[in-house]
Amino acid sequence: MSVEISIRHALKKYGAVTVIPDLSLKINNGEFFTLLGPSGCGKTTLLRMIAGFNSIEGGEFLFNDVKINNMDPGKRNIGMVFQNYAIFPNMTVRKNVEFGLKNRGVDKETVQRETDKFLKLVHVDEYADRMPERLSGGQQQRVALARALVIRPDVLLMDEPLSNLDAKLRVEMRTVIKNIQHDVGITTVYVTHDQEEAMAVSDRIAVMKDGVIRHCGRPKNIYQRPADLFVATFIGKSNLLKAKLETAEGGWTVVFGNGYRVKFDNLVAGTAPQEVTVSARPEELHIHKTAEGLPGIRATVHDSVFLGLNTHYFVELETGEKAEIIQESEVDDIIQPGTDILLTLNEKKANLFSTETSLSLMDGVQSQVELPKTGAREEAD
Repeated sequence: MSVEISIRHALKKYGAVTVIPDLSLKINNGEFFTLLGPSGCGKTTLLRMIAGFNSIEGGEFLFNDVKINNMDPGKRNIGMVFQNYAIFPNMTVRKNVEFGLKNRGVDKETVQRETDKFLKLVHVDEYADRMPERLSGGQQQRVALARALVIRPDVLLMDEPLSNLDAKLRVEMRTVIKNIQHDVGITTVYVTHDQEEAMAVSDRIAVMKDGVIRHCGRPKNIYQRPADLFVATFIGKSNLLKAKLETAEGGWTVVFGNGYRVKFDNLVAGTAPQEVTVSARPEELHIHKTAEGLPGIRATVHDSVFLGLNTHYFVELETGEKAEIIQESEVDDIIQPGTDILLTLNEKKANLFSTETSLSLMDGVQSQVELPKTGAREEAD
């Protein structure tokens, strides 16, 4: 069976250094939950605290209603998949997968039946008698996954499991992992620094920085309505433009440095006029080759990269700011460097952040992290 994981006010220190100051989190039964953040943010530390490999200086960790703070790692019934595969080089594929079951004293018939089942599940059954050195990286990672799952753990923990694979294999394996987790229905905690990988596999994502969860929610909401400026820039690409937020006709208007004005209707209650940072994804700035009488921001194309379906343009705005714009490739020629263009903003998708607090001013931010009251709100996802 799988379990619900509850973490309440977790504290982790290494000597005088506090790595995780006060972290609370609930991971639902059967959920694929990802800890995402840059190197050193505390995500692997938190994973190892769940596993029992790191000490816990404060707070409570529970599997369902059972406190596990001082429980031996071997009694937590967890499966682990590591970055370096960690399969035994002197054992065949079959013996690697059998290892955990034999260690638990499972009878021979069950060992064979369960091993065969999971070898087939991860599609390495045809390599059952091979030694690991004769397997590709992706095949070795499948063996590691089968070995972790065959013991029927309550929780599956995965620490950067795809980082040693090439780009094509990473895409293939993340699909494999997601499908298997869905089939088995096991509570899974996955650690990665790869934003695209996290978006592709997760039911929910917790974005971490400096041991603090900055936004916890579904991938779509984190991408479209990030809780703060760090999340906006860490998940995907964002162009950050300075502006002022002013009241106008009972609503709100954002005024850019060149005087371009854009009306915003979907701001959180209690917002006040202030300096803001506009976060616009590359696809949220629209290129116009001629002004056509439109209000907007003039810019000059500096470079372009053709990537088949889309073309990426790197431009300098008349305000002196730089931006990247993604536009669907056209049959016509690519816009050449030195060309003057006009940019307009898709205000329905762009995000505003308080320059003072870096918190979102947008209505619709859904985060299960307790956010400060200024500029962002807490809402159950």
